[in-house]
Amino acid sequence: EVRAIEGYPVVLPCTFSHPQHSQHTSLQVVWRLGHGQGATVLYRCSSRVGAPTCEPGPQQDQRYRLEGNPREHDLSLRINSATLQDNGRYYCRVEVQGREHVSFEDKMGTRLRVEAPPKILALSVEGSEQSGYRAMCRVQGSPLPDVQWLGPDDLLEGSPDGPVAQGSAAQYHTVSQLRDVEPGHQYTCSASNPLGKEESTLYVLTPQLPLSVTAASPPLLLLLSVSLGAKVVLLVGVGVWVVQGGGLQGVGCWWK
Repeated sequence: EVRAIEGYPVVLPCTFSHPQHSQHTSLQVVWRLGHGQGATVLYRCSSRVGAPTCEPGPQQDQRYRLEGNPREHDLSLRINSATLQDNGRYYCRVEVQGREHVSFEDKMGTRLRVEAPPKILALSVEGSEQSGYRAMCRVQGSPLPDVQWLGPDDLLEGSPDGPVAQGSAAQYHTVSQLRDVEPGHQYTCSASNPLGKEESTLYVLTPQLPLSVTAASPPLLLLLSVSLGAKVVLLVGVGVWVVQGGGLQGVGCWWK
């Protein structure tokens, strides 16, 4: 098993041995993700007789590169900027084309485990004045982050809201909801795992209504999401504003 951190390169080791001297034969190297009919070929290269390198095809994804030298029996594969989607088991294969065509393939495979610090993908408020408001915090990370809600003075009790993605990506995402959100208060979503911690704070305000608005109109909610190391997004009932680099810039608006 090989462990990697999201965004950093990782090398999957693979070596082989052969009784004949491989300098005088043609070689083909193949790396697959998965095994059997459902496997995906990620990397393929060929080395002609006497060539010092193994040349991939013109359509090869440049994120994959052969780190080892097949002429020295090293087929190690480098993956640049690992992602959570790279998690899985990888298999290497080499075909030696001499007087006799022989091939070697890793039967056990190499398990790649990509981990990532918590990242708050979205923080929002749903509901209405009649049904009540609830805050939603969408989080990504591996291991799956632990999500907590913090009030001004104490820890609040949130609840999971089910997966937000389909397939294998679902195991890296979670949504936590906080019910009974009230205007005039602030709520902080805190996500943590062994690799780090991220927090985002939600301010729900009831601004003063203009005189032209009737008393029967519902209050406008102002939402300010502050994520550590990220931009600040200001959502008003009639517009969206982005605060970044000390400046306020209008992005768009709509009526709610």
